[in-house]
Amino acid sequence: MRRVLTLAALAILIVGCRNEAQQPSADVSATTAPTAAGQADGKTALKDVIERTPKYLVGITFPPVANAHPVLAKALEDYSDAARADLAQAVQGAEGSGQTSTPYDLSLNFTDISPRQDVIVIAADGSLYTGGAHGIPLIARFTYLPSEQRLLQSSDLVPSEAGWKAISDYVREQLADAVGKRLVEDDVPEADRVAMIKNASRMIEEGTAPDAANFAQFEPIPSADGKWFGLRFVFPPYQVGPYSDGTQTVDVPTSVLMPHLEPAYRSRFTGG
Repeated sequence: MRRVLTLAALAILIVGCRNEAQQPSADVSATTAPTAAGQADGKTALKDVIERTPKYLVGITFPPVANAHPVLAKALEDYSDAARADLAQAVQGAEGSGQTSTPYDLSLNFTDISPRQDVIVIAADGSLYTGGAHGIPLIARFTYLPSEQRLLQSSDLVPSEAGWKAISDYVREQLADAVGKRLVEDDVPEADRVAMIKNASRMIEEGTAPDAANFAQFEPIPSADGKWFGLRFVFPPYQVGPYSDGTQTVDVPTSVLMPHLEPAYRSRFTGG
């Protein structure tokens, strides 16, 4: 899974977590690495996390809705645990090498962006800083169907290679157009555009190869008729552009999707 977003300052994160945040249960020594805050009995509710030591900072927030859906809660827990494991490994590595630096930082916010009750969409946005110029982006989307009690995958919606080829072609065109517009808006000299467009095109082609794995992060786009107008695909930094471009999205309408949708899901889309 590809990852994203710039770190928020700890002070801002603590204010954002407010009183709902889970405080550290005890003072943590400078040599203690962060451990995964799992649900030991499989039933413990997800709780916000704030941890602060001389070696690292952790801030994680969870949406209340997740605790009503065990499958969704487990997916969010697994994602956050994986990020915490990466942080722990980095902290232990720094201790072993005797490195001294600014504290490492894990900032992760899970937000409910669902507009309706038929689907729950959780956006994971954050970053993991373990040194260097900037943090590692942590970006993910979790689309949960309450009626089926399961997470919806992009491969469930579009099962064929032909379908992903059509989606890939459409997304590539939209991303390439966006690059061209940015260069014009930024008044980039014509002589410099050719090389920049060539480099951008290479990243776009690699990051949007016609495979469901490259389109794993998505959000259904709600329409006025109560169905889905299309799918919004989310691309973290480095997948289809440099870090400076940030997270990019492309909305793919039903007109492109419909011929390739799994029949069982067509009724969820406009015109299906």
